[in-house]
Amino acid sequence: MSPIRTPGRLAACLLAASILTPVAAFAQETEDDGHTKAHSDDIVITGHLPVDFSLLASATTIENDQLLLQTRGQVGEILASIPGVSSSSFAPGASRPVLRGLDGDRVRVLVDGIGSIDASSVSVDHAVVFDPLTVDHIDVVHGPGVLLFGGQAIGGAVNGLDKRIPRSVPERITATFIGGYGTAASERSAGGSVDIPLSDRFVAHFDANWRKSDDLRVGGFVHSQTLRDELLEEAEYHRDEGEVEEAEEFEELAALKDRVPNTAARSYTLGAGLAFIDAGGNLGISVQRQDMRYGVPLRPGGGHGHAEEESASAEGAEEHGESVSIDLVQTRIDWRGAVDIGGFLDSLQFRGAYGDYEHVELEGDEIGTRFAGKGFEARADLVQNEQGGWRGRSGVQYLDRKLTIVGAEAFFPDNTITRLGFFTLQSLKLGDLEIEGAGRFEKSTIRSQPVSYKRTFNLWSGAAGLSWRPAAGWKIGANYIRGARAPAPEELLSDGLHVATQAFEVGDRDFGAETSNGVEGYVRYDGGRYRFALTGYLTDFDGFIAPLPTGAEEDGFPVFQYTQLPARFKGFEAEAWAKLATWSGGHLALEGSADFTHAELEGVGPAPRIPPLRLRGGFEIEHRDLHLNAEVEWNDAQDRVGGFENPVPGFTMVNLNAAWHPMGDDGPVTIALSANNLFDVDARRAASFTREFVPLPGRDIRLTVKFTY
Repeated sequence: MSPIRTPGRLAACLLAASILTPVAAFAQETEDDGHTKAHSDDIVITGHLPVDFSLLASATTIENDQLLLQTRGQVGEILASIPGVSSSSFAPGASRPVLRGLDGDRVRVLVDGIGSIDASSVSVDHAVVFDPLTVDHIDVVHGPGVLLFGGQAIGGAVNGLDKRIPRSVPERITATFIGGYGTAASERSAGGSVDIPLSDRFVAHFDANWRKSDDLRVGGFVHSQTLRDELLEEAEYHRDEGEVEEAEEFEELAALKDRVPNTAARSYTLGAGLAFIDAGGNLGISVQRQDMRYGVPLRPGGGHGHAEEESASAEGAEEHGESVSIDLVQTRIDWRGAVDIGGFLDSLQFRGAYGDYEHVELEGDEIGTRFAGKGFEARADLVQNEQGGWRGRSGVQYLDRKLTIVGAEAFFPDNTITRLGFFTLQSLKLGDLEIEGAGRFEKSTIRSQPVSYKRTFNLWSGAAGLSWRPAAGWKIGANYIRGARAPAPEELLSDGLHVATQAFEVGDRDFGAETSNGVEGYVRYDGGRYRFALTGYLTDFDGFIAPLPTGAEEDGFPVFQYTQLPARFKGFEAEAWAKLATWSGGHLALEGSADFTHAELEGVGPAPRIPPLRLRGGFEIEHRDLHLNAEVEWNDAQDRVGGFENPVPGFTMVNLNAAWHPMGDDGPVTIALSANNLFDVDARRAASFTREFVPLPGRDIRLTVKFTY
């Protein structure tokens, strides 16, 4: 029996036990207080958002030890283990979160409620400018809560609350250092921050972070079996034609193992902040500079937009200085403040950021295409005091972003986006019932001077919810969400080769707004000793925008036409946790989760790049200052694939995690050790454009040390 197959044979028993046992157990025993004791490595339903409405019941947080164990260079990989979340996994240097099968412009990535002000939603090979080493925790928001952050976020939002603008004045100088190493890509990282009290009301913050990794090591062949068969067929053709050298190149590619060429990455960030904090309010400002460079792996046989210079071998391209990489820089200024009001209104809160972004796509040392953008985003929120069970928040949000694209691969023209939105969220508690409502109006304008284009969309979004607490620890609820999204500039104006997707993409300037009607229902139990959560959702899209293959070719690449058509996304997410045994200073718990998304384009078939059914389950042991976790993750095969896609084989991975607090849970030292993909399996994410030639990391042993003073 090979070790790679061993976890697959164990998965059914372990996962079924870990998911079903807590469900049965919590029905037998509950605790009266209805609260869950917080554990430092839990992923929990939380209230870290600007206001803790039941309306935001679909918010999930990753923090503390769990964040330390999961920290990677890109936010998509950090969150990929949360139910309902996958990752685009384009390359180690570029990975966005995929929420309930949706990504790109439908998912907002934010820092303290303000967008990342980059070009990551424009193309899958563009990195998210998001520094996890300065983040206190990350919230993933589904459902009605996204109306806080913008009408575009039909799929959801990811909001990281960072520490660069201090929220309190410490009594003394405080500092944090985090250093880590991961074996799969020889990843080295180090970061530190310091907060210095300047007076009883002023505090200054400084931080610096650095990360570097080599080419990614994987658990087997670099290319999928389907792609290897194609390469070997090509090799046979060239050999029959007497082209021995070309045939050997394709055979070499088919045999490529262990390392994915051109996947190395490096980044560094410098930041500083200053805050004034008083009993009547606060005001702060920060600045950061982030610099990244990472490799962009190419599909074998493909170049980067210049057919006459293409090489069949990725390794050969590197030898000739033709490897493709992205060099990215962003300077960002943030500000945050609040003024306490009193009476009906609790406070006025405001938040804003300005970002100056640029990245160049390098072919060897030569600049191929340059993306440059400047963006400004700001919001102001009026927060109501609770009165007789009524509470709420209303506000205004403004965004202005300009993107300039110069080079051979400018597949859509320069453009400017302006958005002005007004929103309100209200909640009324009547005993064990809570009624919730939200509304948002957004005016979105898209301009492109080079092609004399201007469109304005008036977008109305709304939500209504009802929840009931029938007994201590229980909560049952349902939400209705009506969403509206303006088409992205690339969906409207594309007309050229998009190398990241290896397709010639054509937009449609006459698209209307993409609207959706969604419902979600949930049941949750939190009794301290047992926890359970189940959410089901269904969203019908009117005018869903998707690139569909036409069957034609342009310059040797398939043509994809952006098309607007009805679509339906549905699925579920489930989590369960049960404390099986306790002893002095510790406990043994069983935990499990499952998620599934089914997506259909009307008249076409399955939507592309949808994650399959996934089950996770394992055991958790805590003894005093030591926290251990062992889990099995099983991903079903994905046979429901879109046009121009190949089915994705299933895989099973085993992961082990340990966090040790040698000076106590509240002590200054944390040592985290994890072994991910312990059996070194070949694993490929269905949500990834590059899954055929960029597998997930192989066995990865990671050591991270955190010290707080």
